[in-house]
Amino acid sequence: MTQTTIVFDLDGTLADSFPWFIGSLNTVADAFRLRRVGEDEIEPLRRADVPEILKHLGVPRWKLPMIARYMRKLKSTELHTISLFPGVEDMLRTLKAGGVTLTLVSSDNEENAKVVLGPDNAALFSQYNCSAALFGKAGKFRRVMRRAGVEPHRVLAIGDEARDLNAARAAGIDFAAVTWGYTAPEKLRTFNPDIVFERIEDIGAKLLP
Repeated sequence: MTQTTIVFDLDGTLADSFPWFIGSLNTVADAFRLRRVGEDEIEPLRRADVPEILKHLGVPRWKLPMIARYMRKLKSTELHTISLFPGVEDMLRTLKAGGVTLTLVSSDNEENAKVVLGPDNAALFSQYNCSAALFGKAGKFRRVMRRAGVEPHRVLAIGDEARDLNAARAAGIDFAAVTWGYTAPEKLRTFNPDIVFERIEDIGAKLLP
């Protein structure tokens, strides 16, 4: 492994929040007068990119900041329903023990992220760059590098969405896709990520010597 710093996404990568997201989607749709989503539309949406999803739901871009704030607040009242994927705690500790610097970039806020991670896991992370805009993660990745004082080739982003991959490329860093998150694995593979992880335990096994 040439990278010394890993930038993790939270939702769909470390945290199994997709069931919460789907369960809340129509609540958000009703609040902002958007198109409701039926159960038969969920899987097709997992195979769409973000602009396609926004178009399907009828979301104007000017509403995105308001929707994001609403969802963070809604999520903060239901964090007890969201847990980490099995194996995440051991994986984080393995990487930390192997000398890797762990950082987090999330669209959620830092408070929510730390609650979901739990205090012991949260303490493993040296940086939190949260409340990222839907298309704003590239700037967060650059901030990670500035704060850590590392060059792009020493950083690896790990996430579950095409927008994470696009942001990593914009910031000049490698990207590893996980197959257990929001975006369907076959969709992610069409973007040719640098690494694909099929299982959580593979992360430490493949990245550490």
